[in-house]
This record gives sequence, structure tokens and C-alpha cells, in this order.
Amino acid sequence: MNLFKYTSLSIQHVLAMYAGAVVVPLIVGGALGLSGSDLTYLVSIDIFMCGIATILQVWKNRFFGIGLPVVLGCTFTAVGPMIAIGGQYGITAIYGAILAAGIFVILISPVFSKLIAFFPPVVTGSVVTVIGITLIPVAMGNMAGGEGAGDYGSLQNISLALGTLLFIIVLTRLSNGFVRSIAILIGLVVGTIVASFMGLVDLAPVKDASWFHLIEPLHFGVPTFELTAILTMILVVLVSLVESTGVYFALSDICEQEISEEDVKKGYRAEGVAIVLGALFNAFPYTTYSQNVGLIQLSGIKKKQVIYLVGGMLVVLGLVPKIGAVTTIIPAPVLGAAMLVMFGMVMAYGIKMLTRVDFNSQENLFIIACSIGIGLGVTAAPSVFEQLPASIQILTDNGIVAGSVMAILLNLVFHASSIRKPEKESLIESKAS
Repeated sequence: MNLFKYTSLSIQHVLAMYAGAVVVPLIVGGALGLSGSDLTYLVSIDIFMCGIATILQVWKNRFFGIGLPVVLGCTFTAVGPMIAIGGQYGITAIYGAILAAGIFVILISPVFSKLIAFFPPVVTGSVVTVIGITLIPVAMGNMAGGEGAGDYGSLQNISLALGTLLFIIVLTRLSNGFVRSIAILIGLVVGTIVASFMGLVDLAPVKDASWFHLIEPLHFGVPTFELTAILTMILVVLVSLVESTGVYFALSDICEQEISEEDVKKGYRAEGVAIVLGALFNAFPYTTYSQNVGLIQLSGIKKKQVIYLVGGMLVVLGLVPKIGAVTTIIPAPVLGAAMLVMFGMVMAYGIKMLTRVDFNSQENLFIIACSIGIGLGVTAAPSVFEQLPASIQILTDNGIVAGSVMAILLNLVFHASSIRKPEKESLIESKAS
């Protein structure tokens, strides 16, 4: 595969994760009332550190790295807690909590990785399915123009989104090889060009962005440590590890690369190192991005070299804001159409993982039904658990987290006797057989 193909595939991955990575610092920085210059720094350093975190995870060595084509970005789970911590203790307490949580992940990784037996196909398949299903509303919201948009759901937005989706479908159906593998990228480019003729593309972010951005450790001051904030952030990163575990297994299956307890430990440790570095450079906690898993499944390209290039691109985008700003001009309806395909692929792959499960077992059916049900239920009715304590809401205000926790707990309830010595239903043995 030549450099042009590698570059095209990498750009596709960057575009898939960029909006999600940028929105976290924008929401947190906006909620904390940061100035325009500080907000610019926050977005730039966030993208820069996403690149570093991704490279750390793909680079498998003696100490860290899962060695799978994983793309890391800021976790949405941390948004609410970070705003709450910043509002009560100040921004330095956010980074103190992130730093402590990152160290905790590094220390806990050998223990947490031993829980691999708790993730048989009935759990991992349910978790990956929940991830895809609960992200679909995000894609639909973007197709309508983005939540809060004045023209939300307008005929213009829906037509643009459906037109982009139809173009991607037709391109996938009629093409093959490399063109099919970058169908999402081509769809984004063509959709944006069409949108520009409709007056929906604003080039102001590109004009206003600077050409170079200097990285400055501890830009917002020396981290401070508050026990409540630290405990909250530790809970956040533990939740992210559960989500990452599902992504590890999905990629392991897609790439036909078996992962061991040691591999999982290195994956957790890489995330811990990335979180620590993020705290020092004033970025945020990281997790694996499932949209990129859907992209790998869709394109069929599983090479780590592509993801290394993604990491390098993100580093450059963090240093050169004007280039990074180009990716922000993609209209929400166009991006939503691409997201619908990618998130749908994640959901479809979760269903494929569930084909390993013994559906004659009433217990397995119960686990799948309840975990997917609660994940979808929380997504559809997010206010259901608003009256619960804030410390518990971190497990219930996100459909992915709620569904994942439900799958793990129910697997313990129904299959506790087989956890210690996994039966042939376990993921590792089912791969080996």
C-alpha cells in the first residue's frame, strides 16, 4: 500500500474522530468561562495529545500498548464531572484529579486485566452492540443540523444528510478495493462541496486560526488535589476502561489477533500513561473511539501503520491550528450521515459477536435483553435517573456505561460458577477452537 493510500485512510480516521475530540474541550472550556485564547489552547493541546495517546496505544512494547489499530480521544463520560470539579474547586483541581486517576490506572492495570474472564462473548457482544445503538441518536442529531441549531430538522439539512448517505451507499455498492475503503472520506468531501453551494460552509474558522501553536506544560497552573474530585475521576476512568475493553475485543476479532491478559494490561497501562501526560499538558482523560472501529470494519483495512499516521496527523493538527480548523468546516448534516454509517457498523459488529453465544440459554438471552435494553433506555430517556446521587449518576447517565455495567453484573449473576474456569463460550477459547 503506497503513501497516498495510507494518507487517505488516515485522513478518514481523523475526520471520523475529530468532532468528538474537539467538542469535549469546547464544552468544558465554555462551561468554565475560559477566554478565547485559553479555549484555543485547550482545543489544540487536546488534539495534540490525542495523537500522542493513540501512538502510545498502537505501539506495543514491554511496558504498554495493546498493539491493535486503536484511536484514542477524550472520553465524554468525564465532561460532567470535570465541569462540576472545575466549578467547585477550580481548573487546577481538574488536572490534579486527572493526574491522580492516570496514576491509579497504571497501578490498577495488572489487577483489572485479570478480569478478562468476566468478558465472554455474551458480555463483549452486548457491550459493543450497546455502544453502536446508543451513539445512533448522536448521528441522527447531526443529520438534522446539530442539537440547538436554529434550522434543526429543516428540509435542507435532511436532504443534505440523506444525499450524503445515499452517495456513500452507492459508492460502496459500485466500487471496490481502495475506493470502497475510503467511501466515507469521499462522501464527506463531496457532501461538503455540495453544502458550500447551499451556503452551509463557513470558512471563518480557517481564516481566524493561527498557523502555529506552542505546547506549554501546566498552562493553567500547577495541579491541586481534592479527595472528592480524585475519587470522582477514578470512577470516570474505571468506566472508560470497561468501554475500552469492549473495543479491544471487537478489534481483536476484526483483526483476527488474539489478545491475552498481558495484552489487555498493556492496553490499560497505555491509557493510564496517556491520561497522566494529558494532565501535565492540560488535556483530558482518554478512551478508545468506537467510531474508528466501525471505520476499520467498513474499510477492511486493519494495518497499524494507518493508525500511526493518524497519530502523527493529530500531533501536527495540534501544532498547526489552521490546518486543524479545515476539518471543522464540515457541516453537521454531512458529518451525521457518515456517523450513521460508522456507528451502525459498530452495532452490526456487536451483533456479529453475539453469534458466538448459545441462544438456547435463557440466561444469555436475559443478559443481552437487559443490557441492551438499559443502554438504549437510558439513551432514549436520559432523565430517568436524575434523582439519584451524583456519585451514582456517573454509572447511569450514559447508555454505554449503564449497558456495559448491566452486562457485566448479570454475567456474574448467571455465570459466576464458570468465571474461574471459562467454558468454551469464552472469547479466547472460541477463537482458538
